[in-house]
Amino acid sequence: QVQLVESGGGLVQSGGSLRLSCAASGSIFSINTMSWYRQAPGKQRESVAVISNGGTTNYADSVKGRFTISRDNAKNTVYLQMNSLKPEDTAVYYCNADIRRTSWANAYNYWGQGTQVTVSS
Repeated sequence: QVQLVESGGGLVQSGGSLRLSCAASGSIFSINTMSWYRQAPGKQRESVAVISNGGTTNYADSVKGRFTISRDNAKNTVYLQMNSLKPEDTAVYYCNADIRRTSWANAYNYWGQGTQVTVSS
């Protein structure tokens, strides 16, 4: 069994910062791409940031220059540092990862349970 557990969400004023963490646990051989998504009320889930196992990153235009994704492969953990937060960043943030459970298995996609981020104006 594999689990992704997010933490670090909360309420912050506009212009503030938060750091999200997502730890993968269970039977894990390797983790490929790790990502952060978000879903605001009444909107579709959207990709926020992606990081490969080699550290290559990609960001949604709406967060470029404000958010930074990073990972600690030894801890099977991905982070999202969010600075200069805006009310439109308010959403439930989800962690996503492509994980291989054994050396001979295919990678499967896993989701965390989500963590709420609320930015007040």
